[in-house]
Amino acid sequence: MNFVELILTVCSLAQPAACDERRLMIEIESGSTRDCMMHSMPFIAKWSDEHPNVTVTRWRCVPPETEGDKI
Repeated sequence: MNFVELILTVCSLAQPAACDERRLMIEIESGSTRDCMMHSMPFIAKWSDEHPNVTVTRWRCVPPETEGDKI
């Protein structure tokens, strides 16, 4: 298994213009960002259930540590 970083753009339900990014490290068999995009919905759904005060507006997959060390 290989890791891919799933980056969620999330916005507050109380203030829809207040958006931020959340980064999740997920395991994908191939480790490809393409497979991450195809298989990320269960991870996004679980994260959304655990964070009811925000909504996920978009997401993307990147190889780990390609966009800095933000977590």
